[in-house]
Amino acid sequence: QVQLVESGGGLVQAGGSLRLSCLDSGRTFGSYAMAWFRQAPGKERKFVAVVSWSGGSTYTADSVKGRFTISRDNAKSTVYLQVNSLKPEDTAVYYCALDRQWRRSYFVTSPDEYDHWGQGTQVTVSS
Repeated sequence: QVQLVESGGGLVQAGGSLRLSCLDSGRTFGSYAMAWFRQAPGKERKFVAVVSWSGGSTYTADSVKGRFTISRDNAKSTVYLQVNSLKPEDTAVYYCALDRQWRRSYFVTSPDEYDHWGQGTQVTVSS
């Protein structure tokens, strides 16, 4: 059974950094790509970044490229999102998600392709 638990969110000033973590208590973490999405109040959930099941490759949304970095440690069943140079527009609830397809060979950015989600962690950036 998959259970994703995010942590690391908080209140930070513009220009600051955070490291978000997502622990997967399931037994098959290392065989699925993992992604981060975010959702601001009143807006739809948007893709942020994805890391392959092996951790060997990543893809990041243009809006955060160069500031956000996704990584994973399969030995710890954890995926990370390092967020730097934060801006007020980065304020949102950040969710980690597990790909629905085993060892997918390409990246997907639609929330519909992910079938397990964490509860979310709030990131608030003050100006």
